[in-house]
Amino acid sequence: MFPKPVPQLFPNTAEFESLPMVKPTGFREYDARWLFGKEINLMGMQALGLGLATYLHEIGVKPEIVTGHDFRSYSSSIKYALITGLMAGGVKVHDIGLALSPMAYFAQFALDVPAVAMVTASHNDNGWTGVKMGAQRPVTFGPDEMGRLRDIVLGGHFRSATGGSYHFVSDFPALYAADLTTRPKLARKLKVVAACGNGTAGAFAPQILEALGCEVIPLDTKLDYTFPRYNPNPEDMEMLHAIAKAVRDNGADVGLGFDGDGDRCGVVDNLGDEIFADKIGVMLARDLSRQYHGATFVVDVKSTGLFASDPVLQAQGVKADYWKTGHSHIKRRVSDLKALAGFEKSGHFFFNAPIGRGYDDGLVTAIQVLDMLDRNPGKSMADLYGALPKTWGSPTMSPHCDDEVKYGIVDKVTAKINAMHAAGEPLSGQKIIDINTVNGVRVTTEDGTWGLVRASSNKPELVVVVESPASEARLHEIFAAMDGILRQNPEVGAYNQTI
Repeated sequence: MFPKPVPQLFPNTAEFESLPMVKPTGFREYDARWLFGKEINLMGMQALGLGLATYLHEIGVKPEIVTGHDFRSYSSSIKYALITGLMAGGVKVHDIGLALSPMAYFAQFALDVPAVAMVTASHNDNGWTGVKMGAQRPVTFGPDEMGRLRDIVLGGHFRSATGGSYHFVSDFPALYAADLTTRPKLARKLKVVAACGNGTAGAFAPQILEALGCEVIPLDTKLDYTFPRYNPNPEDMEMLHAIAKAVRDNGADVGLGFDGDGDRCGVVDNLGDEIFADKIGVMLARDLSRQYHGATFVVDVKSTGLFASDPVLQAQGVKADYWKTGHSHIKRRVSDLKALAGFEKSGHFFFNAPIGRGYDDGLVTAIQVLDMLDRNPGKSMADLYGALPKTWGSPTMSPHCDDEVKYGIVDKVTAKINAMHAAGEPLSGQKIIDINTVNGVRVTTEDGTWGLVRASSNKPELVVVVESPASEARLHEIFAAMDGILRQNPEVGAYNQTI
């Protein structure tokens, strides 16, 4: 009988080598994240594998799964511990080796396997690990599935079974690359900066973009799990600034930045201006809705209000659905609504049939950006960006807040804003006209300026985003108002960046 996990153990002890350690807070809304060695050990990852196998049997899914791992010093060993648990639970494992997360999702289709468990910490700092899981392609686990898996693992409610096996899928990256590049090459010769932040995408992205006919300028594509320049996070201004410099230095048409596990893409235009992912989403929605009039696009609550107010999208009959932040939430919503695409401000984009298979893939996003340029000869990325209505928006700001209290803080902020609205009290000097609580609280004032506070789903942080279609001054006013409400809670720490 496999032992029940404990929440804390100490390295260099017999217990650390003999018992599974799994910190409960690692089970998040739509994936799992832990600090390796401090919050989970190898036996803890084995327990996760056995728990996942137990859950697959419980829900009646065929016990076969795809696994892969990102490029970290410890990811391979963590994956094999996970595989050991899966096999002990009677699951047939198809291992695709070093991979991007979307390669694992693609493998579910290409290998006709129902489930996936991708070992990755995405863009998190070195030291983090995690697993993205699913059992119903193309969607991945959400809060209900993660909650049940957590209860199985932490409660030690494991089901051992025979029939588990292991199969390594040789040269799977070539199959993935062929799926993306077996198509006509771009008609327009484009010079493209491909930035990978020394993450896993460096092993795959440059070659795929070259196969599409691009002249590729590689930036930080050498694999290095210490991330010597910056974390591979295309939402982070440090990475975007580095891409912008490379675009200007090389006279590139566009800069494309991929995160640590390749499911996100950030964009810099030909002038070296960083474009937040939600604005890229509006540009793609404009382009795609010309071909698919009346299309539905799902967007997360961190995203610009332009999806609902842009006159071009309105004229093309676009329906915008603002939904919960998180790759699993948006992915499932795109599937449920049969939307053409879903866009997250973080850079997770989901293209449904006939463009994609519904999961988030940074390279599919990059290809759509390149196709958009191809369909607009004579126009630069800056031209397309400049055609959007002007808004002033913040980056995604993340003040520290411990996992154990962050959801309670958001509840307090929501209650405060609801009370202000009920009392007719203005926010930043303007009347409150809308409050969206589908994920945290997004409050909009009468001039269209809005602010959002929600709990991060994968880090001990809150998420704060503000935008104004009126002026930069209004942007700062709404931020000051939202921050003032947050500062009523001493548990809220410093921001990672601010406006």
